[in-house]
Amino acid sequence: MLYNSSSDWDASKSKNIMLFGMSGLGKTYISELLRSNGDWFHYSVDYRIGTRYMGEHIADNFKKEAMLNPFLAKLLQTDAIDISANMKFNDLSPLSTYLGKPGDPSKGGIPFKEYLHRQHLHRDAEINSMLDTVHFINRAKSLYNYDKFVCDTSGSIVEIVDCHDPNDKILNVLSQYVLPIWIEGTEDHTEELVKRFTTAPKPMYYDEDFLNKCWNDFLDQKNISEYEVDPNEFIIWGYQKLLENRLPRYKKIAENWGIILQASDVSKVKSADEFTSLVSENLRG
Repeated sequence: MLYNSSSDWDASKSKNIMLFGMSGLGKTYISELLRSNGDWFHYSVDYRIGTRYMGEHIADNFKKEAMLNPFLAKLLQTDAIDISANMKFNDLSPLSTYLGKPGDPSKGGIPFKEYLHRQHLHRDAEINSMLDTVHFINRAKSLYNYDKFVCDTSGSIVEIVDCHDPNDKILNVLSQYVLPIWIEGTEDHTEELVKRFTTAPKPMYYDEDFLNKCWNDFLDQKNISEYEVDPNEFIIWGYQKLLENRLPRYKKIAENWGIILQASDVSKVKSADEFTSLVSENLRG
């Protein structure tokens, strides 16, 4: 690891970390807390995905909807107006809206084939955004003189790496520059995450084989066709399956590449110093 012991961590002026785990357990909370301290650079992978790599797709989707309105269509065709997404670190709704939900169009669903296409775009964007971490570490130092860096990852990092492969390209590159930190929740946290997701869905990326299995299982269980699927019902059902599927892989990454922090401990952190102390306590050696 980048820091092999608590003494390495404590002694290092440069502190670079990568927070990973399911959305809603404290990744962005800690990232924003560290940034507000004034000497940490916050790199949001989801923000990078939604702006650098998916921004044009998102804007085009908005424009496609606007073209259905004759008044807006005329203004767009004459370049009288422009439509773009206002992506924020703590508001990824433009990306969530673009990824969409498969199912009945009358309930806001999109065809499964189109959903799968958008998933492919997200996968490529996430891989590139994760590898961009190195560029932003160097940029934060050379441009702004930041010695401390936090990479706030997407919950779907486990879908773009092979946690069982010691030669995984992404993990091998990143482990040279950041300390991976898994924020681990409990069963109570899992129930709360499902509730939160139900009211405010986050952008979700599924491994294609897993997604196809979930989709076919859902159709079989309900004995319905693709266009009879309630998009909200499927996306919540799929999210619960995804939580179960990801947990052991998060753990494997932490065991092989980094450390584990408990979400209950993370939620009590109120300052950058408290967080760096928590990391030190959980580093081996």
